[in-house]
Amino acid sequence: MPKIKKPNIVITMGDPCGIGPEIIAKALCHPQVNKLGNFHIIGDYQVFSKYAKKPVANTTFLDLKNISKPLEIATVNKKAGQASLEYLDTALSLLKAKKFSALVTGPVCKEAVQMVIPKFKGHTEYLANFFGIKKYDMMFVVDQLKIVVATRHIPLSKVSKAITLKSIYQTIDLTAKSLKTFFKLKNPKIAICGLNPHAGEGGGIGKEEVTTITPAIKKAQRLYPKVLGPFAADTLFCPSALKKFDAVIAMYHDQGLIPTKATSFNKLVNFTIGLPIIRTSPAHGTAFDIVGKNKANPSSMIESIKLAARLAK
Repeated sequence: MPKIKKPNIVITMGDPCGIGPEIIAKALCHPQVNKLGNFHIIGDYQVFSKYAKKPVANTTFLDLKNISKPLEIATVNKKAGQASLEYLDTALSLLKAKKFSALVTGPVCKEAVQMVIPKFKGHTEYLANFFGIKKYDMMFVVDQLKIVVATRHIPLSKVSKAITLKSIYQTIDLTAKSLKTFFKLKNPKIAICGLNPHAGEGGGIGKEEVTTITPAIKKAQRLYPKVLGPFAADTLFCPSALKKFDAVIAMYHDQGLIPTKATSFNKLVNFTIGLPIIRTSPAHGTAFDIVGKNKANPSSMIESIKLAARLAK
């Protein structure tokens, strides 16, 4: 039988003061992960080598050597923020030149990066800006379920104004297309959350469901008949209800992520949809409280690499 070509996957180390180097080293030493692709880590080797005591098979390392002297781990540090940006920018230039099939990003410290780029919101927005993409979303993947948030990193007080008929329809459309393209679902079943408690109770507890969310659903149903809702989030996220759907679209960040992380934190993967590249990442941060203690759980990074390899085939 002919050999199946392995995807070439680039991995950025993330904040060198965080758990990124540790979870990458642990993940790539996992035999079920290491055989999935050819991996190229971008970072600072003097930091990474503290966690990877021996060479990792199927892996090369691009050492940017941008940490001139050892940094204090588990701290918010401008030099670490600058370094993590350089890892990412280098990876993006390689991806733009089509040198790699997918990108997996280690967690960065937003506060540290904001010392360099004050308006930095996160990987998602930074990647979209680099590629000039206007419509993109965060899809959180765990097992067979996908959670998409209609609004991302904005204050809760601004959510109501941010969700419009157009924006919700675009999120539904992008979600459905991504489910078809990447997960081979011909007619995806998508549940839409309401914004208000009890999905607004017909306008008795807020009007957004009536004026905005329901019209967007009806418009989407012309192309995607199995888009349903709006549902009250407190009942939709019960396991028995979730089994009926391929994806859920939440109206704001915590509405979708609190129940999902509460049940699946260690396996959750953030997959950015709408980009011209495949990008995944662990759905957690730098975890400064456990850096250097050999306590970091690599499960989310393992799942991120698995998903990147699967989608890149």
